[in-house]
Amino acid sequence: MSSLEERDVGVAAAPGSSSAGLGVGAVGAAAEAVAGVAAMQDEVGIRREGPESDTDEPPKKRLKIPEGESGKLEERLYSVLCCTVCLDLPKASVYQCTNGHLMCAGCFIHLLADSRLKEEQATCPTCRCEISKNLCCRNLAVEKAVSELPTECTFCLKQFPRSSLERHQTEECQDRVTQCKYKRIGCPWQGPFHELPAHELECCHPTKTGTELMGMLGEMDQDHRRDMQLYNSIFSLLCYEKIGFTEVQFRPYRTDDFITRLYYETPRFTVLNQTWVLKARVNDSERNPNLSCKRTLSFQLILKSKVNSTLECSFLLLKGPYEDVRITPVIYHHFFSNDTNETDYVPLPISDSVECNKLLAAKNINLRLFIFQVQK
Repeated sequence: MSSLEERDVGVAAAPGSSSAGLGVGAVGAAAEAVAGVAAMQDEVGIRREGPESDTDEPPKKRLKIPEGESGKLEERLYSVLCCTVCLDLPKASVYQCTNGHLMCAGCFIHLLADSRLKEEQATCPTCRCEISKNLCCRNLAVEKAVSELPTECTFCLKQFPRSSLERHQTEECQDRVTQCKYKRIGCPWQGPFHELPAHELECCHPTKTGTELMGMLGEMDQDHRRDMQLYNSIFSLLCYEKIGFTEVQFRPYRTDDFITRLYYETPRFTVLNQTWVLKARVNDSERNPNLSCKRTLSFQLILKSKVNSTLECSFLLLKGPYEDVRITPVIYHHFFSNDTNETDYVPLPISDSVECNKLLAAKNINLRLFIFQVQK
């Protein structure tokens, strides 16, 4: 037994007295380190599990993050969740490429439209992988995270989550810009919402004479008549004996010129016992429409059948059943004959370039054509 103890002592002290002293110091340092780690864990609020831990003890509270640190976190989130194209936080849908890079809906549609105009495959601006409506998907987690980030109200300069900002600015904000309720009879006042009651008490327009009010009502009637003229024309066209409509699909093609240009054309279709074709072009065949921020579409209707007499027709294009583009109906009129079987290119009445990009980004453009034959 004594020899065994001597062997243990000999092993511990074999390197010499200085090494033995170093070993004792290392043990002390290790003990201090363990104690320090335990103190840090207690401070942060991490519970150590073990046979001696008390299961009834409530969990430690987490340390409160200073305001400066939370501000830095928001800034980091802004840089992580922003669109890789416009470098701004998305306001609506968020799309991602196959490698996870984010694009807001507007930039995603714009990239697809540019690739259509340049006859190239659309690619992610970060990793250059191919993107399309089939390859990319929405990132709902990022959309939810962005909606919870704080943003500033443009009127009162207070911060609100992005998901509730629109409701605040349109319904709740006391500094939002509003107009007098007597605007319809000529009051030009507009100002903060909290000043509206005081203005309405002092507004002089409710005390105007009947003669003054009749002049304003006459101007309002003229605007109303212009708005109703289109609908009255459509209702009168619906009374025609010969009415035809069909779904048309514009497919993209390229011209045979040295610098090819994009144009669209539909397959031949039959309406009112006649064969027709529709053609469309971008920015009236501008040389480089991809370099222009403003984009428009124009179309023409072509009669392919031979006719014995002049065919007088009215026609209009509306959005198809599955399209989300906004088109304002406009009625066009033309006399078709064997010599004048093509109409001039007329504007497709879409509201702005954003709607045009939606159509260009699609594989095909699906619309609905109405033709009304005027009876002699």
